[in-house]
Amino acid sequence: MPKLFIAGIALFLLLGAGYGLSQAARSIPWDCSDWQAFAHEDRTTAILESLAENRGKTLYCGIDQSDTFGKAETWQAGKDRNERDDTVYWGERGSFRGFIAAQEGWLTDGESGITGQSIAAIFEFPKEERRRTKKVKRLTLAADPSRLVRGPNGPEVNVSSGPRAYAEQLTRANYNRTPDWEQLAHNTALAECRSRGYSRARNAVSVAATEDWRYTPDRSGDNDPQTWLFAAYRVREYTATCQKTIRRTRN
Repeated sequence: MPKLFIAGIALFLLLGAGYGLSQAARSIPWDCSDWQAFAHEDRTTAILESLAENRGKTLYCGIDQSDTFGKAETWQAGKDRNERDDTVYWGERGSFRGFIAAQEGWLTDGESGITGQSIAAIFEFPKEERRRTKKVKRLTLAADPSRLVRGPNGPEVNVSSGPRAYAEQLTRANYNRTPDWEQLAHNTALAECRSRGYSRARNAVSVAATEDWRYTPDRSGDNDPQTWLFAAYRVREYTATCQKTIRRTRN
């Protein structure tokens, strides 16, 4: 039992170390290749001006990486202008408003502020740019008898004698329109795609093999079964692909 307990602790520590490394790897360190301290004969002014230009980079490049300034003297130069005192140093390169608690703990080796913070909190590394990814989601609208595109009405025809089949034949014979099926299919598909939450319709086409005749309601106005007044129009099934872009932000 003790061996299992010890093994469990060791595994926990290893996993914790791995997590810590992965977290540290996500931090973006400052590039110190072009960092220079503010040149001034007064050491305190040089430190404050350097802090005013960029506090996090000064602490990282000036102290941690190049030893231009010491931790103790940097704390001494800035402690009287700390945020709690509500004092600000207005310099040639900007303003210095004091240290955060994590920086205080690091500069004073735990005598002030808080300790145990990540280097990202101490040195104020810039945040990683969040990458935006795009994914196109698609939905296929298959040709179906319930999915129809409607052509325009033809001229209204008044047939005063004969059965309805005869009236329909005359009405079709008077049909003189040439529908723009592809544009009609696109418009109809776009409306259906939007009703389903998609913003675009692609590859919308009508299916000629499914074309059929339809008729507007009879407007003859009486009950004579030999009198008809209506217009013909054509319908086709259509197919299309609905699309929408999904944008995701990743760290």
